[in-house]
Amino acid sequence: MLSTPQNSPPVPTPGDRLDSVRRRIAAAATAAHRDVDSITLLAVTKGQDVAVIRESMQLGLVQFGENYVDEALPKIDALQDSAAQWHFIGRLQANKTRAIAAAFSWVHGVDRLRVAERLSAQRPPQLPALNVCVQVRVANDPGKAGVEPGELMPLLQAIDALPQLRLRGLMCMLPYEMGEEDQHLAFAGLRKLLVAGQAAGLALDTLSMGMSADMDAAIAEGATMVRVGTALFGPRLTRAT
Repeated sequence: MLSTPQNSPPVPTPGDRLDSVRRRIAAAATAAHRDVDSITLLAVTKGQDVAVIRESMQLGLVQFGENYVDEALPKIDALQDSAAQWHFIGRLQANKTRAIAAAFSWVHGVDRLRVAERLSAQRPPQLPALNVCVQVRVANDPGKAGVEPGELMPLLQAIDALPQLRLRGLMCMLPYEMGEEDQHLAFAGLRKLLVAGQAAGLALDTLSMGMSADMDAAIAEGATMVRVGTALFGPRLTRAT
């Protein structure tokens, strides 16, 4: 007896994926009694090509995050006449700061004063100040970069004094295997550090925290920007280097 072939589930379109992510953000915001408009969706396009980014822009996305300078620069050049806003979210290397300072609007992973000083000195004077978030190590993960919480305030104050940078807030990344309860604790810890910085007179307004796997906990704890790649685009189309 021949078996009846099973229909394959439909492959979600980019619009389907975006709608799903937006519904997820809205549900998390509602559960936390927050205004969904206070949360920015940063589309992580590492490993995605220009055509995918153009399609995303047609769906209404304008904020894009890239991890690798050499991969990002051709994309930024190809889309220079668009409304795209570019965020560097990868690990910062001192020998890449000049290109980052010239090409991006935001940098999310600053954790050393030396790198911040280079970004400020190398930011072209005709451009607005470069928005920066300081990365904090809020979990015991040696694989993640970030300043230790106890060393954060002096670094924030020093960066705030740099002329071509605009200090916006804090950023963190959590280990993938971290449980939900620990996610909440880590994200709440970052929020408390932001509040302490505000109390010290710093004009901080951004909590860049939460990715595809943990953005629900991040939103519950006050994230103002979530960095989402896999949930929006699925597997990477190209191998990022």
